Amino acid sequence: MDLQPHLLIVDDDERIRGLLQKFLIRNGFLVSAARDAAHARRILEGLDFDMIVLDVMMPGEDGVSLTKAIRETSATPIMLLTAKGETEDRIAGLEAGADDYLSKPFEPKELLLRINAILRRVPDAGDVDTTPKFLILGPIRYDIERGEMWQGEDLVRLTATESQLMKIFSATPGEPISRAKLVEDLGRDRGQAQERAVDVQITRLRRKIETDPKQPRYLQTVRGAGYMLAPD
Repeated sequence: MDLQPHLLIVDDDERIRGLLQKFLIRNGFLVSAARDAAHARRILEGLDFDMIVLDVMMPGEDGVSLTKAIRETSATPIMLLTAKGETEDRIAGLEAGADDYLSKPFEPKELLLRINAILRRVPDAGDVDTTPKFLILGPIRYDIERGEMWQGEDLVRLTATESQLMKIFSATPGEPISRAKLVEDLGRDRGQAQERAVDVQITRLRRKIETDPKQPRYLQTVRGAGYMLAPD
């Protein structure tokens, strides 16, 4: 990215907010900050961001509810900050449309690595090849080069992680890819928690592709082997 990516930090802890803002500015980002969900909503009305870093536990509206609201109109990448043992919060956050989560306390350097990994996953409109290549998934048309999904004339909004999953699957349609390999290709740490996170993202993606997500026809589970994209 030539321009400095613009991040929005949303955290009710003033000290953490200030520290993250300083650290990320030092590392080449433009950073705005909000003290709670209501403040963040006001900022988001007037500005577009490259990414939102959002605390889950806040007074008033929590981070999961705000994620859901943002996802209704925007595919801006969202990183959730969660307290250590809150597995359910993480899953709820991913189901609401977050791209990734990081447990508190965390090293700022790890946050930086995760942010950069997610920003690399955002499809670049300039990445256009020679001939158009499409995958047909029933009523869905997926443009491999542009990383765009269409249903008729309507563009289907994908999050950064969903876009990356489609890129991974469309590189080898008809071949199963293991959960561990998907975690690795997404640039995540290995482990069961991240594999479970991938399962949640697959479930979300199926809702956008499948007529009946509970009986997937195009994004199939292959027993013992992982997941497979099976276009028409």
